[in-house]
Amino acid sequence: MDTQHMRYTVGVNPSPAEGELSVLFSGEAQTQPLHQMGPAIHDYYLIHTVLSGFGRFIIRGKTYECAKGDTFVIFPGELFSYQADERQPWHYIWTAFVGNSAADLLTSLGITPEQPIISGCIHPKIADYYRQLHDCFQSDYVLELSNLEACGWIRLLLHQFGALKRQLEVSEPDRDNAAEHIIKQAVQILSLQYTQAISIEQMSNMLGYHRTHLCKLFKQSTGLSPMQYLLKIRMDRAEYLLSTSMTIDQVSSSVGFADALYFSKKFRKWKGQSPSEYRQALRTGPKRSGGEVDEMAAYGL
Repeated sequence: MDTQHMRYTVGVNPSPAEGELSVLFSGEAQTQPLHQMGPAIHDYYLIHTVLSGFGRFIIRGKTYECAKGDTFVIFPGELFSYQADERQPWHYIWTAFVGNSAADLLTSLGITPEQPIISGCIHPKIADYYRQLHDCFQSDYVLELSNLEACGWIRLLLHQFGALKRQLEVSEPDRDNAAEHIIKQAVQILSLQYTQAISIEQMSNMLGYHRTHLCKLFKQSTGLSPMQYLLKIRMDRAEYLLSTSMTIDQVSSSVGFADALYFSKKFRKWKGQSPSEYRQALRTGPKRSGGEVDEMAAYGL
């Protein structure tokens, strides 16, 4: 351990691969007071996230005061320096990477030399991603597997940074657009997963929204609660399947009901007829035209 750090650990990639993104090393340190790096230039990207303490980061002549939850990014070819606080020196975690898509990727996330700070990086996933990067170079994996794992962790880390930066910069119109996007995702989940057991809690967790807030947004957009919308999808699908030769049990399981009796009860409440009565009515009623059948088939019904 050097004299400028009270604690220091680093995992180094012994054979970084070429490509879109390649991690070089990742580490963690508790610095001594006034520990300083630079002014200097690196030929790789280097991201630090502050876990505790304070310090300052300078790039392009601008000084940024950083504390717990702040992340600062060093860019290749850019003169920089950083220094720990005299009284409460920072404890930070870092990773370095290169790659032919790194610049475009960071720019797309809103991370540039003009905007090198990401605030609010206190989600436990972030520290975990850094440590996973560190640990994958300490394992007994063959080099190719270490590289493959590291590429996954760095992408997850950058995704988290991009999401945080987006949240900090979002405006009111953007919030409306974000809510609309969430509802579209919810509708897509229900439309594709209606054969599975879906709960509001599961869907809320998948989309990162509180259950109550998601239900409110969903009803404002569709006029139905998520579970009412799911029931409509299932019953509409069941109506079509009852026009085929499938048994009631098969129709029930195909639209997400493990219990055929419970399905029959819900269908009767929906249509005012049991599945068998509805099927009989279809057989004795007017036939669908070929065009109607073709159109339903085109939509996978």
